[in-house]
Amino acid sequence: MNLLYWLEPWEPSPTVVIVMIVTAVLFVRGVRKAKLSFARQVSFWFGLVALYVVLHTRLDYFFEHEFFMHRAQHLVLHHLGPFFIALSYPGAALRAGIPFTWRQRFVQPVLQTRAVRMTLDVLLHPVVAVVLFVGLIYFWLLSPIHFIAMIDWRVYRVMNWSMAIDGLMFWWLVLNPRPAPPARLAPGRRILIVIAAIPPQILLGAFIFFSTHELYPVYSICGRAFTWLSPMRDQQIGGLLLWIPGSMMSVLGALIALRHWIRLSARGRLRNERAGKQDAGARPVAGPSATRTSSAHAQR
Repeated sequence: MNLLYWLEPWEPSPTVVIVMIVTAVLFVRGVRKAKLSFARQVSFWFGLVALYVVLHTRLDYFFEHEFFMHRAQHLVLHHLGPFFIALSYPGAALRAGIPFTWRQRFVQPVLQTRAVRMTLDVLLHPVVAVVLFVGLIYFWLLSPIHFIAMIDWRVYRVMNWSMAIDGLMFWWLVLNPRPAPPARLAPGRRILIVIAAIPPQILLGAFIFFSTHELYPVYSICGRAFTWLSPMRDQQIGGLLLWIPGSMMSVLGALIALRHWIRLSARGRLRNERAGKQDAGARPVAGPSATRTSSAHAQR
């Protein structure tokens, strides 16, 4: 067996191929105009390739037949891949990769519609973002839900795509290097939301690890990829993957958000932001009466 054997998809998905190709083409087209650093380009490609590997290679067989392999897959889908894509901050490059006429005729009008703006405001609200980030992990690990997801390929793909999309939204909020605005969250709030996501992951990982009975019998029913690994040991390793690496990724995200906060503060960007808000709040006070007073003084 060679590398090409492992790169062959276990279950081919045109959706994965189209999304990956379109994203890659847009990034290649726009990276020259956006002038991304080499480190940011490497981060983007690492994240994108990581997502492709866990979605569309022969490894998918092992993800469907071992619980700890499934947890490794979701660690990449929900944490590692989206983390490195968000860390590269590729928005400018992806926008630049879209033809200008397409942006004017299609992309901007769609993004400016009320429905899209309201949806994004809800999904990217800090409380909703944390609840979704942690809630999706809990939801797909509920034993009855997990059983259905692992035997129905349609639910299985919905599960994987939901984890990847939610991971991209969450880490985009946390790792955004800009002040607010234009970023949605201030640096301090970015740190808070990623820290808030740590305890629930630890609790669920510890619960799975210390459980005295098999929580996910679907792997024993459908057949395990590694017959030498007992069901309980498989479950314990899966719990550890959620407990330790998942939590450590959140800690790393908090440290990077803290670094952005310190950098922005050192450059005076946060002070300028506060001053702008104060000025904006002071303008409405100078209403029509103040305008009339100013005009009277000018006439005198």
